[in-house]
Amino acid sequence: MSHIKLLPPRQDIETKTILKKVAEAHRYLAELKGVALSIPNESILIDTLVLQEAKESSAIENIVSTFDEIYQSDWSTGHFSSNAAKEVHSYARALKHGFSLVKNVGLLTNNHILEIHEIIEQNKAGYRKLPGTKLLNENTKEIIYTPPQDYNDIVNLMENLQEFINNDQLSDLDSLIKMVIIHHQFESIHPFYDGNGRTGRIINILYLIKQDLLQLPILYLSRYIIRNKGDYYRLLQEVRDTENWENWIMYMLEGVVQTAKENIKIIIGIRNAMQEYKQSIRASLPKIYSQDLLNNIFRHPYTKIEYIMNDLQLSRGTAVRYLSELTSLNLLEKQKTGRDNFYINKALFDLLVNQKK
Repeated sequence: MSHIKLLPPRQDIETKTILKKVAEAHRYLAELKGVALSIPNESILIDTLVLQEAKESSAIENIVSTFDEIYQSDWSTGHFSSNAAKEVHSYARALKHGFSLVKNVGLLTNNHILEIHEIIEQNKAGYRKLPGTKLLNENTKEIIYTPPQDYNDIVNLMENLQEFINNDQLSDLDSLIKMVIIHHQFESIHPFYDGNGRTGRIINILYLIKQDLLQLPILYLSRYIIRNKGDYYRLLQEVRDTENWENWIMYMLEGVVQTAKENIKIIIGIRNAMQEYKQSIRASLPKIYSQDLLNNIFRHPYTKIEYIMNDLQLSRGTAVRYLSELTSLNLLEKQKTGRDNFYINKALFDLLVNQKK
């Protein structure tokens, strides 16, 4: 049985090694925050990178989908290429909803966390009320960890976590260290029957927004975690067993550094590709060029006639003509799937898919 201690931790966590890593992580986060401002429409980054994170975070939980399935699915119409793609889109919607809440309220409360979890899981199960939850080794099926079983214990621990998240007077720890501690505490409380990992990874991003370390939800640790999945679970448990925080904190801070560096490159790539597309369309198709058209084909790696019609308020015939002309310029690639025609932004798709594995 777990005996989770209330936050903040009692021991001195900010070692010299950790503080040096914190400084590096802050430097790259600040650069990421600045680079993001160079994209004229923030929805371009939110719509593309949120789906990237959703795909990787879901894959950690063995919900595996392809880029084709994700980009051919559409939440607004309720059309999904697979069940896994639907779960990925649920995650993306939950993250966007949480982002809106934190931006509007300036807090990240337990009610927000419950709302986020409800969207991910598509149910209102809430906190665990029945005992029996145990975390098992995927291979051996041995019990690794038993989280709190009593509903009242879960509620009390979550209320303490809420206070630690929102009351900066409770601890003078650096915000990045606090994010790492918050993630560990949430995963150890394991308050839900399912969806704890995905909810916890959304909390990471939203906490950085709340602390103004990022303006947009574009730092995604899931790709780093899935590349280093064994270490992630091993170090989570090491803190529970030994209360030695350093290895876990260093692991997560390295994730911030690597992820920020990768996303800086992607955003610069998107910015450069947008500039190239802009120049090409203006030079060859000046009559159809508009910023709204450019934004549309960079918000949707796979755009559709309907997206162009809705975003630019065009007739179907005009939207078809625009997409045909962009395809003839080799800026988009037409792909027929079932009864649907998709128009793939090749430059954007390559940037998003061909990331460092």
